[in-house]
Amino acid sequence: MTRRAYVTLVTNDDFAQGARALVRSLSLSGTDADIVVMHTGGVSDAALAPLAARGARLVPVDLLPTSDAFNQAHARAKLHGAAPFTKGTKPAFHTPLDNFAKLRLWQLPYDRVVFLDADTLVLRNCDKLFDYPQFCAAPNVYEGLADFHRMNSGVFTARPDPAVFDVMLARLDVPGAFWRRTDQTFLQEFFPDWHGLPVYYNMLQYVWFALPDLWDWSAIHVLHFQYEKPWEAHEKAAQLRPLIDLWRAYAGDGPVPDIASLPGPRA
Repeated sequence: MTRRAYVTLVTNDDFAQGARALVRSLSLSGTDADIVVMHTGGVSDAALAPLAARGARLVPVDLLPTSDAFNQAHARAKLHGAAPFTKGTKPAFHTPLDNFAKLRLWQLPYDRVVFLDADTLVLRNCDKLFDYPQFCAAPNVYEGLADFHRMNSGVFTARPDPAVFDVMLARLDVPGAFWRRTDQTFLQEFFPDWHGLPVYYNMLQYVWFALPDLWDWSAIHVLHFQYEKPWEAHEKAAQLRPLIDLWRAYAGDGPVPDIASLPGPRA
């Protein structure tokens, strides 16, 4: 084991599909850090096997020991009813409560971690992020300037420490707790002075059609398929076809395109 690791989380077989492409993209980036997949009991052995075959270290983790009241408040129907997603559609396999298991990375035996959601692709080496402080994340930009007020927890830097995890758990599940965007809202409150990463380290797919002037293949390090996933059929597939095709190239075993040569959204 190295002292540094890229870490992702999979909680069902659908997200394991995403992780297959992510793990391959990390390997192709030339990193020498460990690639760790935390997985819960909701993932089958058949879905995990390809991740191990691509060099990932599999680490089983439990969902957090949260209270019944907390679990009910963050159940899919209850959370989406109280805080609906109005800009895009979350797939049926998205289970909000599972997101909090991401905090388990603070229990891992590493000095420095870069967390990546399973629906991301690493297009360029990101190892310099291991030298960034805790806690760094990119703003949740995909629509306009107001997006800069919120961070997106799909990519962030962390320094594992079991003592920090214990403090997190104590602050997370308190009477009346409701974290509107689950781990993302919690982490922004837990790290109120979070350091901002450039948006190119967490480029959200909606930028492709909503803010095309911001898109720059030569600068993008991490592409994040927020909302609809590239391995499912969805209503925005035609708009996002070049990005979906790119994801499929990484998910397969064949060659991947030269990123810098790809046409932009206005091509």
